[in-house]
Amino acid sequence: MFDIGFWELVLISVIGLVVLGPERLPHAIRSVMHWVTTIKEMANSVKTEVTQELKLHEINENMIKASKKGLNDLDPELQKSIDEMKETADQLSRPYKKEIDDLKTSLNKNPSGTSQQENSILDRSKSTAPTQDKNE
Repeated sequence: MFDIGFWELVLISVIGLVVLGPERLPHAIRSVMHWVTTIKEMANSVKTEVTQELKLHEINENMIKASKKGLNDLDPELQKSIDEMKETADQLSRPYKKEIDDLKTSLNKNPSGTSQQENSILDRSKSTAPTQDKNE
């Protein structure tokens, strides 16, 4: 990455020792190494995310091509991967579908959107709320 040789490193070390002193130099080296490590980790995570996005984009393009071509005359391996993706999508959406159905049934029972408990709590808070004097 950097074209730094042995003598350049020795020169940087001597300058660092003179400028920072022997007490602060180890702490400075540790903090610089920490930042370098953090930057490398961030670069690697960005790299993996971009790679994953490119793979997803490629899969999406293949799905569009397959839908245009027709799902009947597909390669068996591609058909198998499509079926696996559909199954995975169904498994991922199953827990949310149950919660949505529960919310729909509760809203159908009480169209105002608040439950009986919420209504009773709201009624109690309104009746026990202190009134303000108009003279204040």
